Amino acid sequence: MAKNIRIIPRLDIKGQHLVKGIHLEGLRVLGNPETFARYYYEQGADELMYMDVVASLYERNSLQEIISRTAKEIFIPLTVGGGLRTIEDIRNVLKAGADKVSLNTAAIANPKIIKDASLKFGASTIVVAIEAIKQSNGEYLCYTDNGREYTGKNALEWAMEVESLGAGELVITSVDKEGTGSGFDFELVQQIAEKVSIPVIAHGGAGKLDDFEKVVNHSKADAIAVASVLHYDFIQKHEQEIDTEKEGNVSFLKSGRSFTKIQPVSLPEIKKYLADQGVPCRI
Repeated sequence: MAKNIRIIPRLDIKGQHLVKGIHLEGLRVLGNPETFARYYYEQGADELMYMDVVASLYERNSLQEIISRTAKEIFIPLTVGGGLRTIEDIRNVLKAGADKVSLNTAAIANPKIIKDASLKFGASTIVVAIEAIKQSNGEYLCYTDNGREYTGKNALEWAMEVESLGAGELVITSVDKEGTGSGFDFELVQQIAEKVSIPVIAHGGAGKLDDFEKVVNHSKADAIAVASVLHYDFIQKHEQEIDTEKEGNVSFLKSGRSFTKIQPVSLPEIKKYLADQGVPCRI
């Protein structure tokens, strides 16, 4: 029997706020991440992903507080990433209530941390994030720090190395597509999914329902991390509940200038659509 495809809301966090950008840049505050997380849990999210997008956890610790509060209310797997550099950092977020950790910068700087963390905490706990940018020759190269820092690593080769070091999953982000609503980089996801045997989570570019079906059936993704289409759907339906003076400014969403390719949808709508297309998922 085919495994259920997981739909994973991704919440990018800056300080205490949920933020969203385009190409991982130009971050705008949307609101309180815990409000969004609770709603997605109630709507049937399979997992949640919290990413501290600007600072190391051990420098600020605000995300650990959010993790702890979230873990008391939400009973699905929670992946946490951003600023995790050492085994101790990983231990701290797991102790706070995370089920998995996502590594990128630290893994590239010190690949041995993947092996060490996998042996200490279990392979299923260690997720490696790959932020890829397509080059003019068609090659995909890895970047860190929200797509700003060039690493020189080939994304496909790195994915295979990461698997050999003991990572349990990969999150593949197309920096070119992220936040645009123009569709996933289906080629990138497919190339990596064909090279590794561990689960591949596609992220970056979802704008409409058939993007989800295509990244599963064509690109062979095992799971999908989603942000913009869900966040904008939440805001449209709950605008009156958001204290925009304290938590965010949603006027840019209403303008429609930058987000014409994004068609807001809810988790139940995504899952119903996938089920109707014959894609197994938990309804």
